[in-house]
Amino acid sequence: MPIQFSTLWTYLTGGIAFYTCLPIPLSWNPEFQGVARWAVWVGFLIGGLLGLLDWGLHLLSLPLLPRSALLVVAWIGITGGLHLDGAIDAADGLAVKDPGRRLAVMTESTTGAFGVMAAGCILLLKVAALTEIQDDRWLILMAVAGWGRWGQQLAIARYPYLKPTGLGAFHKQAIRSLWDVAPSLLLLLALSSVTLIPTLAHWPLTLTLILGGGTIAFLTGAWFNQKLGGHTGDTYGAVVEWTEALILCMLTAL
Repeated sequence: MPIQFSTLWTYLTGGIAFYTCLPIPLSWNPEFQGVARWAVWVGFLIGGLLGLLDWGLHLLSLPLLPRSALLVVAWIGITGGLHLDGAIDAADGLAVKDPGRRLAVMTESTTGAFGVMAAGCILLLKVAALTEIQDDRWLILMAVAGWGRWGQQLAIARYPYLKPTGLGAFHKQAIRSLWDVAPSLLLLLALSSVTLIPTLAHWPLTLTLILGGGTIAFLTGAWFNQKLGGHTGDTYGAVVEWTEALILCMLTAL
């Protein structure tokens, strides 16, 4: 029996409410079960909103550097710092030399020096990279936000979850195998291929988004798994943030 549009809408609005600070009316009946499957769609929405903001700032003749800085600030604002907070906690945990204490440190409410440094590095890389990217910014923002969240989905599917409870465990119930992340991958491939529509001269950007984006998303999740022997909700967020930052840096080569 095909899924009705109303059902798809409740799942999508649930993903938006879970992963962003965008206001979702309760009358829309958002469904939070399985929100991890909709993470890439939410990434497209976030990237699209950032693209609209960038276009508006461009119309105001704002220079590229402050434009890029404002985009990164808005990026944090839209997500409520959800993934950046995970990257901070993951950095604090990995800074501990005793592997047995890493998970305990990651659950602490305080922020350590390594977490602050990790956040600073991520934000600096994003701003610096966006300052060097002048063309196709709306598409790149959508693709980068999508690939970051696909990296999260891949980590959920491939690696064990290290805690019995928590938001990560909630995600692990939604994505159980690589087949669950295949639809999102097809969407990302389609979006990344949009650059070929105006002219075939854009093929380097297309290949970079597809091959480079997928590779970075895969390796980032694999790195955290190698360090911890699995993943937590914090490392899921860290995968999103580091994947986004590294893909943006890679695109500056074009």
